[in-house]
Amino acid sequence: MTLTAVLIPSEEGGFVAFNPETGTTTQGDSVAEAIHNLSEATELYLEEFPLAQSGRSLLTTFEVMAHG
Repeated sequence: MTLTAVLIPSEEGGFVAFNPETGTTTQGDSVAEAIHNLSEATELYLEEFPLAQSGRSLLTTFEVMAHG
């Protein structure tokens, strides 16, 4: 099963990893560790709450005006 991982640099260092399909969130000191931890957390989540396949996620970006 292919799922989405969104990684955000953490202010404390490392990365926060989020899976939007399940809502699972975790962290790691590196990208690889964050994805590994997210994979483990998501597998545990899916054992309790199976996910119905509903197509692939679409990930895109958008811009907003910065006010400063």
